[in-house]
Amino acid sequence: MRRHLIAIAALAAAPLAAPLAAQAESLVVYTSQPNEDAQATIDAFMAAHPQIEVDWVRDGTTKIMARLRAEIEAGNPQPDVLFIADSMTMEGLKAEGRLMAYEGADVSGLAPGLYDAEKTWFSTKLITSGIVYNTASEARPETWGDLVEGPCAGKVAMPSPLTSGAATIHMAALTANPELGWDYYRRLAETGAVAQGGNGGVFKAVAGGEKLCGIVVDFLPIREARKGAPVAFVFPPQGVSAVTEPAAILSTAKNPDAARAFIDFLLSAQGQELAAQMGYLPADASVPAPEGFPARETIKLMDFDPATALAEDEANKATFTEIFGG
Repeated sequence: MRRHLIAIAALAAAPLAAPLAAQAESLVVYTSQPNEDAQATIDAFMAAHPQIEVDWVRDGTTKIMARLRAEIEAGNPQPDVLFIADSMTMEGLKAEGRLMAYEGADVSGLAPGLYDAEKTWFSTKLITSGIVYNTASEARPETWGDLVEGPCAGKVAMPSPLTSGAATIHMAALTANPELGWDYYRRLAETGAVAQGGNGGVFKAVAGGEKLCGIVVDFLPIREARKGAPVAFVFPPQGVSAVTEPAAILSTAKNPDAARAFIDFLLSAQGQELAAQMGYLPADASVPAPEGFPARETIKLMDFDPATALAEDEANKATFTEIFGG
């Protein structure tokens, strides 16, 4: 049985995997999961379905989508399954008719909003954005308001939605929240918050003491705190935004049966427990959260409509640039 990563360059030079497509028990997955997570997911799926051979391509969501767009333009898209970071991208593909509905998918463990009502994409985990602070400092933020007043004010780092997908969703969720809105982002800017780069840079700035507080994805500080980093993560009571790493079957899938089996696996108890073992909140609330997370029922998710966020994305980013600069 093969378990291998198709190198991007090699695949680009190959004859678009035509022999693979002819095999009934084959599956091609394009994913933006980290390499280690992607390998663990594929290995677990193949162990559960030894009759299905999986080839997969891994890169960041932006590069994966650029590759898929080029293949669509050439009239020969390769993936059966797309497994990427955010639901906004999925909504864009759905609007173009690029996704295949899977009516039989078991979404009983998913709350409304964590899957497309027409069952074209399905969330697999929750990667929330909340507050990180340096425990060696006097800062002890509890709410979003604590980032614009008290010890944190003027000492906040945050990822930019111009470069981070999680920050884009965070921006859309917070600005749509009537308690926060764009006024909150203006207060962040007025008090000197620095918005640039991605989540890794924010975490390093806070853990290193350069900034006291920050907005960051949950697993970074929770994981590193267990290793001794002087950080703590807060889920504000007003709610957190979440990237959900959805999976979808392409309408052009050459192996739809295998693709449906992959979706079933991701949504199954085994697939959701695997997400928890990787250190992420499972999308299925009945599966226990991993070590370091509070009880799932104490975490409030902000309302988020990916279709609306997609429609407003250009305007939102323009407003953000006006406030924080490019």
